[in-house]
Amino acid sequence: MTERTLRIEPRPETAGAPPPPHRLVLPIVLTCQLMLILDATVMNVALPRIQTDLGFTDTGLSWVMTAYSLVFGGLLLLGGRAGDLFGRRRMFVAGAAVFTAASLLGGLAGSAEMLIAARIAQGVGAAMAGPSTLALITSTFTEAKARVRALALFSAMSSGGFAIGLLLGGLLTEWISWRAALYINVPFGLAIVLLTSRYVADPPRRRARLDLPGAFTGTFGVGSLVFAFTHAASDGWGDTVTLGSLAAGLALLAAFLTIETRVSQPLIPLRLFAERNRAAAYVNFFLGPMAMMSMFFFLTQFLQDVAGFAALETGFAFLPMAVCMFGLSRLIPRLLPRFGRNRWR
Repeated sequence: MTERTLRIEPRPETAGAPPPPHRLVLPIVLTCQLMLILDATVMNVALPRIQTDLGFTDTGLSWVMTAYSLVFGGLLLLGGRAGDLFGRRRMFVAGAAVFTAASLLGGLAGSAEMLIAARIAQGVGAAMAGPSTLALITSTFTEAKARVRALALFSAMSSGGFAIGLLLGGLLTEWISWRAALYINVPFGLAIVLLTSRYVADPPRRRARLDLPGAFTGTFGVGSLVFAFTHAASDGWGDTVTLGSLAAGLALLAAFLTIETRVSQPLIPLRLFAERNRAAAYVNFFLGPMAMMSMFFFLTQFLQDVAGFAALETGFAFLPMAVCMFGLSRLIPRLLPRFGRNRWR
């Protein structure tokens, strides 16, 4: 019997292969990504009611949107570097926890200042968790087909989330309250925090250094410029505060560029801009969301304050754009390999 016993050897392609990821990993990561993207626009439709309830000025109202987007974008690179240093899963969980707590505080806000502070804290949490969402997908889904599918869904969530946020904001504001647009993050955020620690594996860490001076000068430099533009709308370009903020912003951005050329691990390696196609992509990605967010901000107020739309009607007015954005995000990746990128310029 022993001589005829067959030994079953593992196949070469499966020997030593890591176990497949748990089926909840992708829903957890995609839910977090959608939650972070939604909050860039979910408050837009509610702006008129927020202004009435909390007493925002016309120019100060823009900070409900700007505070989140500015902090989120300004600290995004630092959050990615911190994930390399402290661990992707740890930063993902910590960022989701901060974002969830800030959402609860924002829903409870009784003043304009408290809401802005909560939105800033949301941006900090989003910058901590955001970079790790993509890193967790690429490190978890190592099989080519599974990775392509996961990245396609991630792209759809990222591109369509802005418009979906307008629809969701309209529904919640009309049926419940503008505060519900913040409260809805709490149960999903808690689920993400609890499930990630149990089902999501922690990728290996990489040696990295935090470029804190670069993060400080870059974030506050852009913030000073945005404050100068906002203040100029109410007090004019000749105002002392406007001019001082503008000068401070330009000085901080100049310091940021100087720092990035001298540190060993910069947040933004300036050599990346030497390639024309890559530099053009960065400029387009910088200008595109800027134009889109400005359009969302002004159009939602026009539809409600001038055209007389209800919050729910305003949300559904953006439905065609949401459908187009979601559809094109799935179509363009299939057309690019066939026709090439030059035809789309």
